[in-house]
Amino acid sequence: MRLKITIGDTELMATLYDNATAKDLIAQLPLTVELEDYASNEKIFYPNPKLSTQGAPAGYDPSAGDITYYSPWGDIAIFYKDFKYSSGLVSVGKIDKADVKHLKFSGNKEAKFELVEE
Repeated sequence: MRLKITIGDTELMATLYDNATAKDLIAQLPLTVELEDYASNEKIFYPNPKLSTQGAPAGYDPSAGDITYYSPWGDIAIFYKDFKYSSGLVSVGKIDKADVKHLKFSGNKEAKFELVEE
């Protein structure tokens, strides 16, 4: 499934995977959230309710562009830099490579997440 993330006047495109966690996120769309910077390598927000991790592996090794769910904290983490393997991290999708650069902003920004027709 294709996902559009709108931050101000910028539209980022992503692909969501076919897993239980991504399906729970899709069920909450469209969604407008405040993206927060975390650790100078990812943008995060907290979906409500928390997402399912049924059938998910124990962890994941994210790279720039990965859309993930960090189950211990219940947040979506969108990486704009590569990171190390983390237990409890579930891959739910990937931002198109050319769009990752748009996540490298300082501070918090409002973002809208919505499905788009393919």
